[in-house]
Amino acid sequence: MLNELEFLSTTAGEFETPISSNSGEDFDEAEIFDFYSKAVVNASERVSPAVVKIEIEGKKRQGRGRRVPNQPAGSGSGFVFTPDGFILTNSHVVNGAKRINSVLQDGRRFQADLVGDDPDTDLAVVWINAPEISATRLGTSHSLKVGQLAIAIGNPLGFQTTVTAGVVSALGRSLRSNSGRLIDDVIQTDAALNPGNSGGPLVNSRGEVIGVNTATIMPAQGICFAIAVDTAKFVAGRLIRDGKIKRGYIGMAGQNVPILRKIVRHYDLKSETGVLIVSMDADSPARRAGLREGDTIIEFAGKRVEGIDDLHRLLSDERVGIKQKIRVIRQTAVLEFDITPLEKGYVN
Repeated sequence: MLNELEFLSTTAGEFETPISSNSGEDFDEAEIFDFYSKAVVNASERVSPAVVKIEIEGKKRQGRGRRVPNQPAGSGSGFVFTPDGFILTNSHVVNGAKRINSVLQDGRRFQADLVGDDPDTDLAVVWINAPEISATRLGTSHSLKVGQLAIAIGNPLGFQTTVTAGVVSALGRSLRSNSGRLIDDVIQTDAALNPGNSGGPLVNSRGEVIGVNTATIMPAQGICFAIAVDTAKFVAGRLIRDGKIKRGYIGMAGQNVPILRKIVRHYDLKSETGVLIVSMDADSPARRAGLREGDTIIEFAGKRVEGIDDLHRLLSDERVGIKQKIRVIRQTAVLEFDITPLEKGYVN
């Protein structure tokens, strides 16, 4: 027999038979809200045992001042996603920490080992050696719909296993990470997030993780963001396998600039903007390829480059160590060079 949770459609909040005021039937609003409440309750009961509080010790201060060793430096959230103790959280929660502790819902405390950290997607994986732990079920984010139920679980301001509910407000957002790269395919939600929610799960009505809560816009209300779970699954797999995410490095700093219209018309370019090379590292792939300061990059690996974010996306791990074509405008000429990205850093 289907329970109330299974009665809900796969996109939370949508019923198999649309509710219409013209259907001739009277619907009990209390009953409808009861279904909503049961969906939130069931999802919370499924996921909460796997949500952990992340406590950080000895994290380095930025700017002036020194952190006293072993002094608590903050806290965040995470969630167990494998039965053997792997935990997903945010990079900004654990980055630079000298010691990471995790506290389970039942009060057990374990020291966590950092498996891997990817500031470019603001994701990290830590591991605990803990018996008899619950793990979340990872869903998918590619089939999400705007308006469906979204439930956030975490430890805001130290209040452990706090549940808030809202909807998916928008899909396909981009968010700037601390490293400067854009994180693509970000979920916007109005499920309330506060400091300490970072790294906790955003789940659907079936208790499947659809995102990793990561940021709010202050002082706005109801504008919160989560890294899509499809991105998180890819990143987590690489971090567990390699401890890091490889990304291409060509050793230059650039800025977005417009291209002269006469050059666009003369060469029939598909873009009116590119990336001006402002500086290059010594002995960098860019310098070895023959690029110069003042060149404007318009194409890389056969793809248009309209701005620095396009170049970031194209410098993916599968291009590391592999020769690529790069096209630039030098004064009034369009030139093409061979360049081999290295595995190091990121483009500024």
